[in-house]
Amino acid sequence: MVSFVLDFGDTIVNYAPERNLCTIIKYGVPGITELGRLTMGELTKIFNPETIALIGASQHEGSVGRAILENLLLSKDRKIYPVNPRRDTVLGVKVYPRIEDIPEPVDLAVIATPAQTVPEVLTECGKAAVEGVIIISAGFKETGEAGKRLEDQIREVRKTYGMRIVGPNCLGIIRPAIGLNASFLKASPEPGKIAFISQSGALGTAILDWAINTHIGFSLFASLGSMIDTDFGDLIDFLGDDPDTKSIMLYIEGIGNAKKFMSAARGFARNKPIIVLKPGRFTESARAALSHTGAMAGDDEVYDAAFNRVGVVRVREISDLFNAAEVLHSKNLPRGRGIAVITNAGGAAVIATDSLIELGGRLATLSEESLNALNGHLPQYWSKGNPVDVLGDAGIDRYARAIRICLNDPDVHGVVVIYTPQGATESDELARAIAAITKETSKPIITVWMGGGKVEGAREIFHQHNIPTYGTPEEAMKTYLYMYSYGRNLQLLYETPNELPVDQAPPKHNLKVFIAELRKAGRFILTEEESKRFLANYGIPMVRPQLTEYADDALRIAGSIGYPVVLKIVSTDISHKSDIGGVVTGIYSDDQLQREYEDLIKRVHEKAPEARITGVSVQKDIGRIDYELILGAKKDNDFGSVIIFGMGGTEAEILRDFSTGLPPLNQTLARRLMEETKAYRMIQGYRGRPPADMKQLEQILVSFSNLIVDFPEIAEMDINPLAISDGKAYALDARIVIDQEALEPAFPYPHLVISPYPMRHVTPWRLSDGTEVLLRPVRPEDEPLEKEMLTGLSEEALRGRFFQVIKKITHEMLIRFCNIDYDREMAIVAELREGERKRLIGIGRLIIEPDFRKGEFAVVIHDDFQGKGLGYKLVDMLIGIAQEKGLKEVYGIVLTDNTRMLKLCKRLGFHITHLPDGISRVNLALR
Repeated sequence: MVSFVLDFGDTIVNYAPERNLCTIIKYGVPGITELGRLTMGELTKIFNPETIALIGASQHEGSVGRAILENLLLSKDRKIYPVNPRRDTVLGVKVYPRIEDIPEPVDLAVIATPAQTVPEVLTECGKAAVEGVIIISAGFKETGEAGKRLEDQIREVRKTYGMRIVGPNCLGIIRPAIGLNASFLKASPEPGKIAFISQSGALGTAILDWAINTHIGFSLFASLGSMIDTDFGDLIDFLGDDPDTKSIMLYIEGIGNAKKFMSAARGFARNKPIIVLKPGRFTESARAALSHTGAMAGDDEVYDAAFNRVGVVRVREISDLFNAAEVLHSKNLPRGRGIAVITNAGGAAVIATDSLIELGGRLATLSEESLNALNGHLPQYWSKGNPVDVLGDAGIDRYARAIRICLNDPDVHGVVVIYTPQGATESDELARAIAAITKETSKPIITVWMGGGKVEGAREIFHQHNIPTYGTPEEAMKTYLYMYSYGRNLQLLYETPNELPVDQAPPKHNLKVFIAELRKAGRFILTEEESKRFLANYGIPMVRPQLTEYADDALRIAGSIGYPVVLKIVSTDISHKSDIGGVVTGIYSDDQLQREYEDLIKRVHEKAPEARITGVSVQKDIGRIDYELILGAKKDNDFGSVIIFGMGGTEAEILRDFSTGLPPLNQTLARRLMEETKAYRMIQGYRGRPPADMKQLEQILVSFSNLIVDFPEIAEMDINPLAISDGKAYALDARIVIDQEALEPAFPYPHLVISPYPMRHVTPWRLSDGTEVLLRPVRPEDEPLEKEMLTGLSEEALRGRFFQVIKKITHEMLIRFCNIDYDREMAIVAELREGERKRLIGIGRLIIEPDFRKGEFAVVIHDDFQGKGLGYKLVDMLIGIAQEKGLKEVYGIVLTDNTRMLKLCKRLGFHITHLPDGISRVNLALR
């Protein structure tokens, strides 16, 4: 029996799938890492070192070397070794000339020497087997070419010796809970549950100082500087298993390794919130774009799309970092935008409403039942709606009843309570009453206690009960909508998509050859007809154009396809044909076509005399167009290929009603991409026009996403308009721009930050009795099949698997099993077809540790199919996948009395080590 570890709150369940057994292990029990908890051993040397060397220690007052040493010496549980070849002692501590002279191994070296000396100092650290380094020194790429060359030398040293590096040009790190301050800051933040990671040293210092003054505690403060090695993704991975960290705040100027960030953030955000402050929201980078899409989707929209995709919350102001970090780990997240405001001051309610609407929220519409209940409880002259003005003389009972009535309303997803000191209400007593109400509901309550000293006691009561409290309505509304945004993003991570009838392996190789030919000819902009070849192969409905060079050809084609028809100019030099009158619709006769053809050629020659005209295309006119949409893609500098959807037509760039998403898309993500636009509401049916076929649109978006996934050669692509006529969608025009700089990829999908479904691991196979099965990676859509398999196990096996820990197979568990990150995990399922019915009969899983050196595997086979070679085959496939990913070792945990599984592992070459408590560890060294 092979096992892996599942994390359910404060309980760890050691899941043994082969025999469906579980043992329960609490946090802190020795050996839990032995059972496969994901660790980051390399970074531990930096963030929890036992021995520290400070290279560049100094006696000079005000120097960086002295400030760091003073901070390090405050850490009583660590050995500190100053290094300086020109001194014998510093601050009364013995100094060593070189790091190699230190009498014991060094976990962490902090370098604070001039930039030009750092490569040599780092080399000495490598020779001394130092595993972690923080480079405080500045003077690298920020100074120009000479500094950049120094950074390149540092990278070479790191590559040679394999140490991990924070910096250069950073402040260092602080971990208050363990008394570690490896920085030159004099700040001493209190221990807390928030990790703050900043790229900017100056702004990081200011934010840290502000937080200390407001008594906000930290589990970690880290300044990353130039991120030559350790970046945001590494720190998110490291903090993922840190019990002292409940949320992470990031100040990001540049993302670093976007693929690593997305993968790490996705795993962390399922359990703990990540809040990002990212400046630089406006850009001029779209000026040179050759398509509508390229001009519309700027850098900032792409960052928003990336953050939303992995459940990260982006804030706009520094104060919002802390407001969000303190509330988003709450279990009481709103499930909708609708909010009720309860106040004893009408003016404050107006301000709250203005702020809410401006930020994109909405006031809940109270039901007739709620209004009647409030009428029976409040004075006759109350506000008669939401906001609920309980009036200035309101007592505790009036407030409490109004809150409870609103919380019970189905359209209310959260309540903001505003209090101003007036009337008979005691501020502290009302706070205690609200604290009691919060225990009765799963909906969030946010409080606004306006005033100074009179309300300080109430605010302290709210803090003690983890109830968000603010001094102004605007802060409360922002916080509520951050909570809503975070909850909505989590729902997206946990939503199971429906299967769509999309071709997962469309014919693409002929198109690859075609692109190669175009590149060889030095042509990078495809005509409409050429672009629509791609749409046709990927099953995207379109109106097929036919190229002509003479009016007589156009007449012949019109006669064959039937009137009405459309004429379009064909020229790779004309980006937007409509702008110069290059499109003519509604042609119903031969005579009209003859005239329009000649006028079209003349008009284009006049308005674009330099354009090289290939010809004129003729295509069927679909008649009345109810809606015009745009579907496109472009390449972003950080996040690679992105997809946009929105309002199309010639005014697309002016209207700018669009949303941005990252491929690959599935049905859920396609629908969410559409929902985030105003166009989505319009295509449900508007002013007597029929609604669009939403399932067809979802299918088109997924097919388009598959096209973009398969072609890293595409720099920009438009379908504009994607026209809706009588509910059905047709691509009326298409344009593809080939990336002139794209080279042969060194690895699959170099243009994606989220790995697509790995088709290369799909393979047919036969059980030993001849039964045919399909072995393939798991998909999010497999949730119903996996649930059927797990619930279909024998009653005895099911009890043995879950004991009393898990009462049922929950949606949250299944999403974790099925919606995986293919970069960090692989699950191969065995799919059996019985007529038209599909079922899963076995699953093999490989979970890769964040340092990508080891992976833990697990296998579960349905009772009816054990003993038929499937377990052996699945483990063998996982070994191959581990080799492909460059892992050094694969291991698993097996019950010692499970001799059958131990024999299987032995046949596969695993080394077996018997451990206490009736378990054995099996491991296979891969290299």
